[in-house]
Amino acid sequence: MPRYKLTIEYDGRPFCGWQRQADQPSVQEELERAAAELDGAPVTVYGAGRTDTGVHATGQVAHIDLEKSRPELKVADALNAHLRPHPISVLLAEEVSDDFHARFSALERRYRYRIVNRRAPLTTEKGLAWQVPQALDARAMLIASKALIGEHDFSTFRDAQCQANSPIKTLDDVWFEGQGGRIDICFRARSFLHRQVRSMVGSLVDVGRGRETPEWMTEILEAADRTRCGKVAPPDGLYLTAVSYAD
Repeated sequence: MPRYKLTIEYDGRPFCGWQRQADQPSVQEELERAAAELDGAPVTVYGAGRTDTGVHATGQVAHIDLEKSRPELKVADALNAHLRPHPISVLLAEEVSDDFHARFSALERRYRYRIVNRRAPLTTEKGLAWQVPQALDARAMLIASKALIGEHDFSTFRDAQCQANSPIKTLDDVWFEGQGGRIDICFRARSFLHRQVRSMVGSLVDVGRGRETPEWMTEILEAADRTRCGKVAPPDGLYLTAVSYAD
C-alpha cells in the first residue's frame, strides 16, 4: 500500500481538536472521511501532533496509506475536494517510504503564538489571535523567555491531563517576531507537553503586563509546580507551523 505524507493547514475553531472524538467534529475525522471517499475504503490518518480545541495549524503533518498509488497532486486535489466546506486544506501530498511515520519520525516541531496588543476589538483576526488590551513590555517577555530554553522539568507548564511519561523536555529555542502591536512568540522543540506552549505564553504575558519580573519565570520553572503557572493563554493564537524530518 502506498504511503503519503500530507502537509495540512486548518482553522481550529470548528473542531474539538486534531484527535478523533466520539461525538464532536475533529480534524482527523474529516481527513479520514475525505481519504475514504478517495480510496473507497476506510483510511486511518496519523498526525504529527494533537492540537487542542480551537488551535490552528499552518504546517501540520500526517500520513495515510491508500489502496493504490496515485499522482501526488491528484491525491492533494481529491482530498481537498472531499474536505469542502471544512476549513482544512492539504497543502502538499508526497509519496514516502513505508518506514515514514508522521509522529514517530518527527525530529522537531515548531509553534507560533500570536498576540495582538491593542485596546480596539479584533475583527479580521477574531479567534485567530489573543487580544491583550493592556500595554505589554515585549523586551521583558523576551528576557523571561530565555529561562525556558534547554532541558528542564516543565511540570509548572504541564496540563493536569497530560499523558506524557515524563515532564522532562528540551526547548531548543524561543524567539519573538512582529511589529505594530503584534507579538508572535515562536517555540522550537522535538516535542511538547500538553498545553505547554499556552501555559508558557500565559506566564510570559504576566511578565509583559508588569505583574511579575522576568526573574519570576526562572522561579516558577524551577518550582516544578503546576499551581505556580500563570493563567493559560487561550487557544485562539496558537499555530502548529512546522514539523521537521530527516532528509
